[in-house]
Amino acid sequence: MKKSTRTLTAFTAALALTALTVMPALAQPLPTASPESVGFDSARLKKLEDYMAGVVAEGRIAGLTTMIGRHGKIVHFKTYGQADLATQRPMNRDAIFRIYSMTKPIVGVAMMMLFEEGKWQLDDPVTKFIPEFRNLRVMTVNPQGNIIIEPAKRPPTMREVMSHTAGFGYGLDVIHPVDKAFRDKGVTAADSQQQLIERMADIPLKFQPGEGWAYSIATDVQGAIVEKLSGKSLGAFLDDRIFKPLKMTDTAFQVTGGREGRLAQVYQGDTASKKLVAATLTASGNPMPDYTKPPKREGGGGGLVSTTDDYARFSQMLLNKGELNGARILSPASIELMGTNVVSQDVLKSFTGPQGFNESIGFGLDFRIAMDPRRVGRMDGKGSMDWGGAAGTWFWVDPTNDLFFVGMVQRTNGGVEDLRPQSRVFTYQALIHPEK
Repeated sequence: MKKSTRTLTAFTAALALTALTVMPALAQPLPTASPESVGFDSARLKKLEDYMAGVVAEGRIAGLTTMIGRHGKIVHFKTYGQADLATQRPMNRDAIFRIYSMTKPIVGVAMMMLFEEGKWQLDDPVTKFIPEFRNLRVMTVNPQGNIIIEPAKRPPTMREVMSHTAGFGYGLDVIHPVDKAFRDKGVTAADSQQQLIERMADIPLKFQPGEGWAYSIATDVQGAIVEKLSGKSLGAFLDDRIFKPLKMTDTAFQVTGGREGRLAQVYQGDTASKKLVAATLTASGNPMPDYTKPPKREGGGGGLVSTTDDYARFSQMLLNKGELNGARILSPASIELMGTNVVSQDVLKSFTGPQGFNESIGFGLDFRIAMDPRRVGRMDGKGSMDWGGAAGTWFWVDPTNDLFFVGMVQRTNGGVEDLRPQSRVFTYQALIHPEK
């Protein structure tokens, strides 16, 4: 071999090695199948694509992705619009999204891994792990309309912490006194898990534990508990125990290693111009964080970023009852436990909040659960588990039909409320042979 050839070969090999070292590995997509092979009608699925493309054309969102999987295979994937309007960057398959509250089911899985190790039980009082909550109080309103602060009858249980029935606030409601206290004390902006707990400890609960349902900061509390029980940071635990085994290579609390250019811009609607503008505040009223820098606190309630393919792998693991490609994350029994309603019928009957709960739609352990979807006009299967994020992302897994859906979008302050219910309609109207 000539010297120049040997030099070129060595240079090429070094360059390839450098590329392998510097460039991050992309997530491994699940295998694909034709829609018809698993019971879908391709022509009917186009209704889903046309609707989502129309939402982009209307200017309500910059771009999004939609994905459907059935029997372990992707049967629909589509990108729409742009990831960044200013640079005209198209929405690509590898776009990274702020998934906000879609962090919660992942942290719930982490909690269940520790549950399987005997580290906690559902009826344990939360004070067993967070002693700062031993003197919790409750805010009530008497018949005369006066606010009364009284001691909690008992500490919330771990079951209640994982089902938003503990009574904690969040700071999302600008009117409720408890949520106002969360904002005033900057609870969600805490710099550490310990500071989060300390700021919460003096704020009253919204109701006596177990006697109501309120979307809350409880999953951030779970994140703090994961750290206490595992001896690792939340991010390290999730990465070691969930993301690496599932090959979720783009899911983390920070965007690093050459991935920064793939982060989709998050937008909000501007009431004056009626156009999309870059969002500057989170749903809690905090400044929008820079996800290219390490967070001060790894938030269990909403701190992760992810991709469509990564979240599809997580969803498929749930459908597979805790396993994916030989990586066993949880036992089937634990997945079934997470997907079982734990909210009392008395609470469900009295529910008047915006999250869509009633006697047929309940809540399990960090998932909303469809107990009787047909009764409330939903087309997904019994036992479907779902949740979404503050920037519009949403997903569900349907064990009855062995199906998952992942939708990724980046828009805050409303304007996309129709995407979730319409995506269900367009998905199931296209599933014409569910027996396949």
